[in-house]
Amino acid sequence: MYLEYFGLREKPFSITADPSFLYLSPQHQEAMSHMLYGIQERKGFVEITGEVGTGKTTLCKAVLRQLQNETRTALILNSNLSELQLLQTMIQDFGLNPMKNDRFSLFNQLNHFLLDQAESGNNIVVLIDEAQNLSIRLLEQIRMISNLETDKEKLIQIVLIGQPQLRDKLARPDLEQLRQRIAVRCIIDPLNTTDTANYIKHRVTTAGSDDIKWTDASIERIHSISKGIPRMINQICDRCLLAGYIYKTHDMTPDIVQRSYLELTGQAQEPETVEASLE
Repeated sequence: MYLEYFGLREKPFSITADPSFLYLSPQHQEAMSHMLYGIQERKGFVEITGEVGTGKTTLCKAVLRQLQNETRTALILNSNLSELQLLQTMIQDFGLNPMKNDRFSLFNQLNHFLLDQAESGNNIVVLIDEAQNLSIRLLEQIRMISNLETDKEKLIQIVLIGQPQLRDKLARPDLEQLRQRIAVRCIIDPLNTTDTANYIKHRVTTAGSDDIKWTDASIERIHSISKGIPRMINQICDRCLLAGYIYKTHDMTPDIVQRSYLELTGQAQEPETVEASLE
């Protein structure tokens, strides 16, 4: 509804994981550098953790765009899989047809594929999102897959991306062998107030407009109620733009931010309250 009014090409605050809208805060840049380093230097295991909505999946997709042509990847977004399903999904993502329906055969098929790719000079990467949901048995299978290597290098790089519970799970004594194999770790924290302002500006500019004004007080309010979580920032700002369209203003005032937040939480105040504040 509001795109034409604000001169936007597309919605700047969609909650889909679109890497073209990725804002690289210092910590997101650090996480991306860690991921690329672990993959390109063939470190075997990389662990990236952060709270819900901090942009882990978006960052993951952005990393995929930066990998070189000799890198072949599998992106697993559903971590609620059986051991057999994980192997099948990995093999299919690499463009192969699972030859048989048992783990031993699939493991051998994957091993032959990795050896062939190594001979061709290719680097193989598996990125597993929502990795905190992986069962202990599945994590142990992933460790066994990581054991596939030559005398000089790892045949497969595995990036585990998940919520803080992933760190807790990997701290279990029965996962000691896996934990010792993780060579690169990084934590993505929520945005601070300055990065919240830069994040909002970046997304609006990327969507094609520089004519939407956010006051310092509005930014501080957005940061306070979102706790710096990008997904929550998106939801609040999307409501703010809708309110701006309804009240025919390009100024995103604290009153508009407050009303947008109340609407999101089912506590919307009467429209007259906002209208009065805009007069």
